[in-house]
Amino acid sequence: MLALVQQSLNDDKAQDVVVIDLNGKTSIADFMVIASGTSQRQVGAMADHLREKLKTKGVAGVAVEGATQCDWVLLDTHDVIVHLFRPEVREFYNLEKMWSEPAAARPTESTVQINA
Repeated sequence: MLALVQQSLNDDKAQDVVVIDLNGKTSIADFMVIASGTSQRQVGAMADHLREKLKTKGVAGVAVEGATQCDWVLLDTHDVIVHLFRPEVREFYNLEKMWSEPAAARPTESTVQINA
C-alpha cells in the first residue's frame, strides 16, 4: 500500500514527500505520508488520482476529508494515512514535527516524587 501511495504522489509531482513510520506510536495506521502540492488544484488532483488508484487495486472504504477546499486533504486507507497540503498550510500545522518526535515518557509510580 505504501509503495502505491508513494508512486502515485511521485507521478503527480508531489513536493517534499515525507513518510513517517507509526509503529509503536499509534495503532491508527502503519504509516503516515505527508506531501505538498503547489496549489489547491494540484492537491485536489493528487487526492483524486490516489483515490482512483486505490480503488483500482481493490482498496475499499478510503475516507477522504477536505476535498472541497483542497488546502489540506486527508486520505485514510486504513494502513496508510495521507496528508496532502498546500505549502503554507503544511507549515502552519507542522505534522512532521508532531509525529516524528518520540512520544514523551509518562511518569510512572516509581518516577513520581512527592514533596512533603
